[in-house]
Amino acid sequence: MQAMIFAAGLGTRLQPLTSDKPKALVEIHGKSLLERCLLNLKKQGINDVVVNVHHFSEQIIHFLEANNNFGMHIQVSDETAELLDTGGGILKAKSLFKPNEPILILNVDILTNLSFDALLDFHLKEKALASLVVRQRKTSRYLLFGKNHQLTGWENQQTGDRKIARIAQIEESTPYAFSGIQLIQPELLDLIEKQGKFSIIDLYLRLAKSQTINAFVDNQSIWMDLGKYEQLEEAESLVKKMELLSD
Repeated sequence: MQAMIFAAGLGTRLQPLTSDKPKALVEIHGKSLLERCLLNLKKQGINDVVVNVHHFSEQIIHFLEANNNFGMHIQVSDETAELLDTGGGILKAKSLFKPNEPILILNVDILTNLSFDALLDFHLKEKALASLVVRQRKTSRYLLFGKNHQLTGWENQQTGDRKIARIAQIEESTPYAFSGIQLIQPELLDLIEKQGKFSIIDLYLRLAKSQTINAFVDNQSIWMDLGKYEQLEEAESLVKKMELLSD
């Protein structure tokens, strides 16, 4: 596998920590989110990584250079001029990917000990164009999956808004919360029709009408999305737990 880390976000919910640095360089238990993400990939045998940057982009570039890319092959996709969202960010990085390897994509603020090999095994067995890691947890927005774990739609349970990909299966679908981790085939990049800024979820919903976009249901691994400043203490405890388990 190769990987892409979404590290371009503004990190507004982590203010004031992100007033003078990017979210990717916020530290948890002595290591930045970006370093933790990279070392997790490296530990699991993934060394080819693309990192996108926007907010305080020069700090991330300097951080990688100062650490000799942690002994990995890291390329930077520079979105300094315009923040492109998840779909646009992947499209901009297209030329940096190997054409024949699945691409693991994850948000820099995700803390997890998920086995990426287990995800890859599932992905290849299902012959999926994309495998989306999901969990059963409370949120406001859900991805909907049919009995065969095929993506059928999206809904916002607070507003009642829905986007439907497979209408015949929508009423038998189960809602899952997206975990910010996904594995795609590189040929998916050739199916992108939009340009500029757009969400990868909208892309998945369009492709799910005719392609295999599956759920990888993960309720076993340790997982956390560090989205808010108030979660820092919880994140510190979680990281310590993961470090103990990995010893």
